[in-house]
Amino acid sequence: MDVKTGLFYLFAAVLLFAAFRVITARNPVYAALFLVLAFFQASAIWLLLRAEFLAISLVLVYVGAVMVLFLFVVMMLDINVDGLRQGFWKHFPLAAGVGALIALEMAAVLMGGFRLAEPPRAGAAAAANSSNTLELGKLLYSEYLYPLEIAAVILLVAIVAAIALTLRTRKDSKYVNPSDQVRVKARDRVRIVQMQVTRAAEPVVEAPADADAGAATAAKENKA
Repeated sequence: MDVKTGLFYLFAAVLLFAAFRVITARNPVYAALFLVLAFFQASAIWLLLRAEFLAISLVLVYVGAVMVLFLFVVMMLDINVDGLRQGFWKHFPLAAGVGALIALEMAAVLMGGFRLAEPPRAGAAAAANSSNTLELGKLLYSEYLYPLEIAAVILLVAIVAAIALTLRTRKDSKYVNPSDQVRVKARDRVRIVQMQVTRAAEPVVEAPADADAGAATAAKENKA
């Protein structure tokens, strides 16, 4: 066994362990992290197969963009794990049957490659003289140029539609114009009002009882 074969078995073992932990981890965040580990091991296997473009695409697209997005979404959402586990054993036979069918199909496709005693000489000679990334680029931009442009247009339309759905006005949301916040001034936020000084209440002087009786008698005489 050479070094390349040993590395292949090592990456494959870690990949199988990470894939198994993805579906058995109780915490969704741990499951997403194990999926990132599985993607890294798959990219390492692609490097062993001299498929550098596929390996770097797997790391940049899935690990660098998609899985980071999934990880942040899973961390921000309050997922009820107990609710997700309900009905697991009810749907387990169907899921196991579909998984076994997929495994048999992959085995039927891959067994043909394992039966080859040695790689084709024409393909080995072409791979030694040129880079597969260069050949893939030539193939994409020559024979598959129109499908590539159509896929690019579809992705552009999807991006524009996502932005349009995000920026649409909603009645239940509050929107503040950032330019208004930047141009705000102190006099627009704070208003100083001048008010008179508060004075203490003057004490009430009570009149004597005799004076009140005299005043009442004088008032009666005046009426008479």
